[in-house]
Amino acid sequence: MLLFSVITFAQGIYDGPYVSYEGGKIWKRIVENGAADKSELKEGIVHVNFADPKLNYTVLLKKSLQNEPAVYDQPKKMFVVSDIEGEFMGFRNLLIANKVIDEQYNWIYGKGHLVICGDLFDRGLAVTETIWLIYRLEELAKKAGGYVHTILGNHDIMNLSGDLRYVQPKYMESAKLMGLEYMSLFNKSSELGRWLRTKNTIEKIGDNLCMHAGVSPVINELDYTIEQINDLCRPFYDQVKMLQGVGDKKIDPFFMGTSSLFWYRGYFFEPKASEADVSKTLQVFNVKRIIVGHTIVKGNVAFYYGGKVLGIDVDRHGDDHQAAVFENGEWFAVNVRGERRTIKNQ
Repeated sequence: MLLFSVITFAQGIYDGPYVSYEGGKIWKRIVENGAADKSELKEGIVHVNFADPKLNYTVLLKKSLQNEPAVYDQPKKMFVVSDIEGEFMGFRNLLIANKVIDEQYNWIYGKGHLVICGDLFDRGLAVTETIWLIYRLEELAKKAGGYVHTILGNHDIMNLSGDLRYVQPKYMESAKLMGLEYMSLFNKSSELGRWLRTKNTIEKIGDNLCMHAGVSPVINELDYTIEQINDLCRPFYDQVKMLQGVGDKKIDPFFMGTSSLFWYRGYFFEPKASEADVSKTLQVFNVKRIIVGHTIVKGNVAFYYGGKVLGIDVDRHGDDHQAAVFENGEWFAVNVRGERRTIKNQ
């Protein structure tokens, strides 16, 4: 019975594509209904396929990848979401319901900015498909004068560096079917691995400081600019697990422990940040508010600290799909039905 269950599980797997650069060629690997396939990719067009073909879409590979800027002017409208964690359908439906994309995955948000505050990986069943969709939307947004910001979270760093505690079992099985180790799927020879390594830890978008977890008092005192933080962190995205316990005083405040940028929960749980701590962060980075995911709180999407902190993490695996929207100078919470409400202070 157990063997039958394993075979049935493998037969139902759809995953990929995984695009990698090997021996001067571009290779594409996929798993469709449990069958793995490897082929050379010659035209630079990637087909992302689902068990339901109505969900399929294509992606054009980028000609080059550059590290993202970290500071941006304030856009007239923003759509901010976090902690997607492989919940592709919820993410897709949220974007469609709120007119960021249409049902053919075209960008219809004009000059608006889509901001993702970390955690693309783990738990959900469609991580790869979610990442390719964001990759696709980047170029479409730019052509329309908009922008897509992908800011990394702790689960993204965990996957890049080998901490695989929360990886959905499907992906271990998928890698095995393709004859690969899981860690090779997003390494420096892969397109998505290269792309992820261009992303930031923290960004300033107009009056908003956007990141995954938060800025602790420890970070406040380090006197780094946003650009310096990203330049310092980026080379270590795939080395964090290896560096645990080493005690690197330059790196640890950003990656290690409960006061780091990727793990801080002090806006919501004890020991809580004081009003002075939050105000100090606003002063250090010259912003009006801090936008974070990472910590699910009943009532999110919501303001905290009198509007200085905006918490946007919700229980996506419990089918709660919401985002924060900035439009006409006001903030709203929106859901998969396209409903919106004014964001309240908790």
